[in-house]
Amino acid sequence: MCAGGKVRSMGEIPEESFSGSDFFFLPEADRRMILDHIDNADLYVHAHPGFAAAFAYLRSHDFSTFKEGRHEVDGERLYLMMNRCPGRGRAGALFEAHKKYIDIQLTISGTEEMGWKRTASCEQVKTPYNAEGDYALYTDSPTFWMSTPPGHFAIFYPDDAHAPLAAECDLVKAVMKVAVDWK
Repeated sequence: MCAGGKVRSMGEIPEESFSGSDFFFLPEADRRMILDHIDNADLYVHAHPGFAAAFAYLRSHDFSTFKEGRHEVDGERLYLMMNRCPGRGRAGALFEAHKKYIDIQLTISGTEEMGWKRTASCEQVKTPYNAEGDYALYTDSPTFWMSTPPGHFAIFYPDDAHAPLAAECDLVKAVMKVAVDWK
């Protein structure tokens, strides 16, 4: 795990970061965007109490038959947004940021490109935060672009503004929406 440029093992995380006997929670300051392959999902299930259920769902379903749109998993705590659409290219991608949900975006087909920038650094507001839809939109330039081929996922916390659908190809993505306040 990387925080502030220093690679840290879980053994170096302060004891107060642990909560309960079954889950490991990262302190808010250490939460950062994660990019990895779905085969490595078990490395992240303890970072949030909803991640185990989210990754279990992502691993156990064939998304080729899922229709675009929202699919209920566990009420408002956890749901899937299925996306089937053409990419907009980097020039057409807008940053989005959320407050109530963490995104786990899994690329099913096509090679997704996404931009990233800290939400606090976004200055060019296109759409102010909409609490009902849980999003704000920005037109800022990214700190960096990343490629997410099929089978790879990105986790975006509220501190992570992200510009999805920047690829220039047709994309199929399964986006798990995990409630920040898991109750």
